[in-house]
Amino acid sequence: MSYSIHTIESAPAASKPVLTDIEKAFGFIPNLSGVLAHSPLALTAYQAISGLIQEKAALTTVEQQLVMLAVSYENECTYCMAAHSLLAGMAKVPDAAIEALRKGALPEEPKWAALVRFARTMTAKRGWISEEEQQAFAAAGYNPTHTLDVVAIIALKTISNYVNHLAHTPLDPAFARQAWTKSA
Repeated sequence: MSYSIHTIESAPAASKPVLTDIEKAFGFIPNLSGVLAHSPLALTAYQAISGLIQEKAALTTVEQQLVMLAVSYENECTYCMAAHSLLAGMAKVPDAAIEALRKGALPEEPKWAALVRFARTMTAKRGWISEEEQQAFAAAGYNPTHTLDVVAIIALKTISNYVNHLAHTPLDPAFARQAWTKSA
């Protein structure tokens, strides 16, 4: 199956206003959004969840980006790893932490390491987290609200990671300097 990258002009009518808003916000339409535009539902859901995470999450912007990188790494999404490497830098995530996540390692900051470990484990185990793993996350300073924020971010990244796998979404020029492939 082939997935074109829609523009505002080529997108289904219900996707056009969402793409217009995306272009206003970013100055361009990321290829992921152009692919998601095939389904007004998928595009709107992705944008809504993303906006809610930014507005309502108990996790800081830095922590959100750490989770997005951790989940995208676990799901081996080259597109999202590149995009979130750039976005994490813009959110003031230290370069060393970004580089660690790109290599599959943990950031040096203990609380962030616990967050990344938890997000990766949640993704790999599809939510079947042991009581011990939950307690370790809590011991690092996180609570049930943070836990459920991680679940929401996993839901968001599942949409984008899976769409990128299906469509083989090409990397946008804006993200090209952050191109990524998982090392063995």
